Amino acid sequence: MRLTTIGFDADDTLWQNERYFRLTEERFAALLADHADTQHLSERLLQTAMRNLEFYGFGIKSFVLSMMETAVEVTEGRVPGEVLGRIMEIGRDLMRHPIEPLPHVADTLEALAGRYRLVLVTKGDLFDQERKLAQSGLGGFFDGVEIVSTKTVETYARIFRRHGDGPERSMMVGNSLKSDVIPAIRAGSWGVFVPHELTWTFEHDDPPEGELRYRELPHLGELQSLIEEIENA
Repeated sequence: MRLTTIGFDADDTLWQNERYFRLTEERFAALLADHADTQHLSERLLQTAMRNLEFYGFGIKSFVLSMMETAVEVTEGRVPGEVLGRIMEIGRDLMRHPIEPLPHVADTLEALAGRYRLVLVTKGDLFDQERKLAQSGLGGFFDGVEIVSTKTVETYARIFRRHGDGPERSMMVGNSLKSDVIPAIRAGSWGVFVPHELTWTFEHDDPPEGELRYRELPHLGELQSLIEEIENA
């Protein structure tokens, strides 16, 4: 069955993202160095961020709120107002980071555009994701953009019905096994894992061994060859 629709994740699939969160976390740790060691603070921040996902979702605003909450907790409520102000400042800096497309992205999208319906499927804050797409210069390649709160089997089934001919004739490409690949495969589509060296812990999962529609690529430059292989099988 010929593919007609290809979905792409955004952060750390099309452009760098986690790198800037890591740098921000380092600045956060330096602000609270007198109250907690880096390892302990990192663990507390991760716990807080995971706990807050159901309230604030994904994205920079959620991360900033989690940093502020962690600062209050590790200082037992004694965090200076100046430190909270600095946390807000580094959060604004995170929203101003440059959008740096990853290798092979532009060439791959250009080669596939027009031949397939390309859909950007990303989760996070609406304002921030729209900003990054606009600054990336890649928006013109996509026939559709879906910014969602979470990525589930139902999410992919709905998106690939809306923008294409259903999951069976679609493919999802991303750096997260948990969010991009496994639920897309369970919806009936192909799932292509393109690892990124700094993928957030929350997005880790075991590869779906034995799944006929699962593939892993070292980078997006290999995607065209993979698609040709699938369609010629």
